[in-house]
Amino acid sequence: MKKIAVLTSGGDAPGMNPAIRSVVRTAIYHGLEVVGIRHGYKGLIEKDFFPMKRGSVADIVQRGGTILLSARCEEFKTEAGRKKAYANMQEEGIDGLVVIGGDGSLRGVQKINAESDIKAVGIPGTIDNDLACTDYTIGVDTAMNTIVEAINKIRDTATSHERTFVIECMGRDSGYLALMTGLAGGAEYILVPEIDFTPQQVCDKITQGFKRGKLHSLILIAEGVKAPFADLTEYHGSPGMAMGDLIREKTGMETRVTILGHLQRGGSPTATDRIVASRMAAKAVEILLDGQRDKMINYLNNSIGVCEIENAIKKTETINMDIYNLANILSM
Repeated sequence: MKKIAVLTSGGDAPGMNPAIRSVVRTAIYHGLEVVGIRHGYKGLIEKDFFPMKRGSVADIVQRGGTILLSARCEEFKTEAGRKKAYANMQEEGIDGLVVIGGDGSLRGVQKINAESDIKAVGIPGTIDNDLACTDYTIGVDTAMNTIVEAINKIRDTATSHERTFVIECMGRDSGYLALMTGLAGGAEYILVPEIDFTPQQVCDKITQGFKRGKLHSLILIAEGVKAPFADLTEYHGSPGMAMGDLIREKTGMETRVTILGHLQRGGSPTATDRIVASRMAAKAVEILLDGQRDKMINYLNNSIGVCEIENAIKKTETINMDIYNLANILSM
């Protein structure tokens, strides 16, 4: 192997830049040429390539987002689009590819390995932490810290005005972010897609809390929550808005809703995200040099390892009920 490429795909995540930096400098250390690909899989099709040297990744370890830029690419989902991408890589002399992204990005890695001679591996980069076979995905620690900081600030206002606040966080179909930040932030109720609930249960807990003298109530809800108001979200706009309106209707309490949105993806990566990203990226280069393909780098029991991509994207991960139950106990 003489030349490898690196790209970021899908939603950006803090820690992608440290991962890019580690891919480039580890590869150069081992005598490889490195090609950067802008705009994810779209860049493969449009041949948006450029050579990367050690200096190309100077002073990016602390930066959020991705210097390679990111995009979603419908054309890569077509056979014709992928054939064009493969031809471009072969013309450039690319032997291996490192893709940093979530489950959609990893599915692209699978296609490349199945349909071409190029060896491709994946690094899990998503704030949702919704992949199997790994305890950790790049970006989740920074996102959690951003959410907890927002919770802290909202609590100040909630207490001052004796209000109930509903805070909606990201996570797609996973409740991981809501659960962990709800525990860390001391939310009174945590609503996640994996666990059923009724609006009345939430309202009863809020009411009981105020009767005991609580000055505020914070409800953390994951964006992927659909039941029990799937029919209401089109009218209300989102799970958070729907929950806020239902609390007002059922309790008569003054309720505010904060949808944190994309601010959860930004910001300088935490030390943990920088360290894990750097270690994962170095491992990705090492396994390419070893001739491996169709693998994802994982993080289990504080160790960097390798797993089959097929197993990682099965999404068999479930909510940790011990943590969920603890959050409920501590919020009483």
